[in-house]
Amino acid sequence: MEVYLVGGAVRDELLGLPVRERDWVVVGSSVEEMLALGYRRVGKDFPVFLHPQTGEEYALARTERKKGRGYYGFEVHASPDVSLEDDLLRRDLTINAMAKSQSGELIDPNDGQQDLAARTLRHVSAAFVEDPLRILRTARFAARFARQGFGVSEETMQLMHRMIRSRELQEISAERIWQETLDALATDSPAVFFSILQRLQAIEQVYGEIEAVFSDVSAREPALSALEQVASQTDQPCVRFSVLVGSLYFHRQEEDTLEVSHLARQPGLPSSCRELLELTVELQQASHDVFKLDAQALLALLRRLDARRKPERFLDLLLIFSVIYKSLKKANEYPQADWIQLASRRIEEVDIRQWVGDGGASEEIAARLKRAQLQLLEEMMDARGSP
Repeated sequence: MEVYLVGGAVRDELLGLPVRERDWVVVGSSVEEMLALGYRRVGKDFPVFLHPQTGEEYALARTERKKGRGYYGFEVHASPDVSLEDDLLRRDLTINAMAKSQSGELIDPNDGQQDLAARTLRHVSAAFVEDPLRILRTARFAARFARQGFGVSEETMQLMHRMIRSRELQEISAERIWQETLDALATDSPAVFFSILQRLQAIEQVYGEIEAVFSDVSAREPALSALEQVASQTDQPCVRFSVLVGSLYFHRQEEDTLEVSHLARQPGLPSSCRELLELTVELQQASHDVFKLDAQALLALLRRLDARRKPERFLDLLLIFSVIYKSLKKANEYPQADWIQLASRRIEEVDIRQWVGDGGASEEIAARLKRAQLQLLEEMMDARGSP
């Protein structure tokens, strides 16, 4: 058996980037031999194993043949007669289809090194069309390597556009879509991911709820700009996605074109993303207009923001509101955030323990708390100048 380092580790070494993880291909072996050597098999559909000491993934060289629609419609063939070149040929992009032997020799049958030098993302073969998930992966790689000057080749863009027209992208599960989306949102240039999907006319098939707005360049460009701005301030995918959708919603809110609740409840979207997304859409306008709110409305906003119980989410929301507002209003500052934080700290000064000993009902204590908090807010507003 022969073992080769493959894929992203080889690519990143050649680019001079840190290698995040190492994957290996084993040529000339079998499932039985791998198990006998102490490797632990993972999954049932592909011959992939974990090294008994390092835990790194080792996969038998394999070929794949399309036999149905969607991401899982493949017949896998793995045997000792499958060559390294056969295995590399089934991969998505040429820059991911290189290998390195244990002696350090580079094996590059698909000219991946040449495309690295040209900063080009190009499909390996016509078999690219057999896996619709590769559309999202290619867009994600474009977002990841945009700052290194990479772009998608025109022939690969044309190929992906033909795949979109087949609508097979809709066969991918929501869980897989969100996994790729969140990975793309975590890249250096997440706006590139969505820009490529827009060019391919894929937004409707992947995120149907935002396509109606995303197709409007007057809404899309400010939203993508906001996404790029927030990407320079936080690496949290959920915060970044909330800025994107919140910007689109803010731009078109009067027409009410977004089904945000449905979008937020898609399978695979983490609950933290769901909360941020829904609260962004619900509360952003009140936050932007906070200096115009009376004490009742301000207290309602503060209670929904819930800084005391969820301080990290509170700060994330203020960042989201700030980026959206400054991007769409072309503003340099967002004093609303300081005012909301001050008001939030002020209402926490009220200590309900002063009433608990009176034996009053919980409803009465809640009413006293609200009156006291409203009084503090009114005093704040009077000192600043009421709306």
